Amino acid sequence: MADDDLHPLDARIIELLSADARMTNAALADELGVAASTAHARLRGLVDRGLITGFHAAVDQSRLGRGLQAIVGVTLRPGQRQESIRAFAHEIRRHPDVIQLFFLGGADDFLVHIAVDDSSAVRRFVVDHLSARHSVASTRTSIIFEYHRNALAADFD
Repeated sequence: MADDDLHPLDARIIELLSADARMTNAALADELGVAASTAHARLRGLVDRGLITGFHAAVDQSRLGRGLQAIVGVTLRPGQRQESIRAFAHEIRRHPDVIQLFFLGGADDFLVHIAVDDSSAVRRFVVDHLSARHSVASTRTSIIFEYHRNALAADFD
C-alpha cells in the first residue's frame, strides 16, 4: 500500500500516536471525531497491516546515568562479508550500551548508536567491542549533542 492510499483517518492516527503513543483509545477517538469502536478498529487495522509495528517509550538516557551518546560508523573487512555482517549484527545489537543498530549501504556498513556514562566508556566500547573484532576494518565516532525524533527533541545537558 502506498502512502497515497492511506485513509485520512489512518494518517491522523499515525500522526497522533507518533506524538503520544500512550494516548488512550477514548482520547484518540475524540481527536478523530469518531466513535471509540471506530478508532479501535482503525488502529487494529494499522497494526494488522504492519503500518504500526510497535509502541515505544522514549527514555531519557541521561537520567539513567548514560548522558553521553555517540554514533559509531563501522566498516567491515572484505571477505566472508555475509558471515561477518550476520555475526556483527547479532552480537553488537545485544550489547547493553547499544540503543540502535543500522545496517547500511554506502561508505559504512553499520551505524551503532550507543549511550554511555562518559567519553572513557565510548573509548572502551569502540576499542573493546568494535576495533578488537577481526571483521572490523575501521570505525568513525561522532558524539551526539542533541537529536530530534518525530518532532520531539531530546536535549543532552
